Amino acid sequence: MSEDQAKYLETFPTWLRSLGDDAENISALLEEDALAQGAREAVAGGLNYLFKSLDLIPDGIDDIGYLDDAFVLRVAADLASAEDNGDIDAEKLKVLGVLSNDCEVVREFLGEHYDRLESYVKGLRKGAARGRAVADILSEPEVLAELLSDVRGFSRSYQSPSFAREEKNLIKLRAFFDAKLPK
Repeated sequence: MSEDQAKYLETFPTWLRSLGDDAENISALLEEDALAQGAREAVAGGLNYLFKSLDLIPDGIDDIGYLDDAFVLRVAADLASAEDNGDIDAEKLKVLGVLSNDCEVVREFLGEHYDRLESYVKGLRKGAARGRAVADILSEPEVLAELLSDVRGFSRSYQSPSFAREEKNLIKLRAFFDAKLPK
């Protein structure tokens, strides 16, 4: 097993365990009026992805079903971090920074497919889940409140799946991204 594979097999289960907390922590940024519009769109799109009925990897797939959600949140955080968020309290931006830093592991793992994932995550700004479009989330307080409530519910009920530290899971994960990401 290569050093990189060992790193992924250690890192990805950690991301699965923290997914509910990561979602809830990043959702708090949507309540910050000073957050740059592009950052708000990236965060809202990433969070809304959690509730898509047809995501890149079905949630029920053993071991890897929620890793696409963890990857999407990290890419969304990276995109949001690239925006000028100078007016936000540094403590509140810390969660964005942590997830954004993790994005480097996603970039390494996906290699040539990373750009396709980043494009896909950018496109989530124009998508919808549970009838909620990102534009509505950001412009209608009741739609934002509904998303935030759903994220809290997800966070509280989320059960981290097991993740067998086997190379075959990395192969399956890459295969799903290769097959499902738009070319």
